[in-house]
Amino acid sequence: MKILLVDDHTVVRAGLGQLLSTALGATILEAADTPTAHDLALRTRPDLVVLDLGLPGAGGLWLLPRLRDAGLRVLVLSMHADPIYARRALDAGATGYVSKTIGADDLLDAIRQAMDGQCYVEAAIASMLSEHRDVLGRDFGRLTARDLDIMRFLGEGRSLSDIAATLGVSYKTVANTAGMIKTKLGVARTADLVRLAIAMPAGWTISGRENRETV
Repeated sequence: MKILLVDDHTVVRAGLGQLLSTALGATILEAADTPTAHDLALRTRPDLVVLDLGLPGAGGLWLLPRLRDAGLRVLVLSMHADPIYARRALDAGATGYVSKTIGADDLLDAIRQAMDGQCYVEAAIASMLSEHRDVLGRDFGRLTARDLDIMRFLGEGRSLSDIAATLGVSYKTVANTAGMIKTKLGVARTADLVRLAIAMPAGWTISGRENRETV
């Protein structure tokens, strides 16, 4: 059994490697960045890749579909328990997703299931994925920082006029931007846009826009 650990923190790799080699008798391979992980995974064909998303270089979300296309199974082990990260990782090809706060026994269970090709998502994250499934089905990655500001204000129940005054721009600018947001998210009415804004998990309007360096 070979497991490739991909994380840019040496201490994390060492601790996780010790756990997996002791509990599972696994041979542990390690990589600290995206290019090394990609090359090592294709050369060694591990039974499972345990992947952190916040890697130097192109990042874990770049690596995920390439590992999937190579027929490799990947369990994401991330510092983020926010469902947007789980949704993005699963859509990109992850077999499962857990946070770094998960207990050792649950992590071992997740690894066993992922190695068997079963999708494993940490229970708390799976619950949030279900609760916010309508929101998470939208491509919020297309929104700009200004778009997300407007979404946040709409979620707070503020009018377009109030948002314009807060941002120091014209009503027309905010209205036009809201129209573009609706197009990006595939909704027709402002009421639907407000509903999505309200349904967003707390704090998610900002984290959902973050790129791989903060994942």
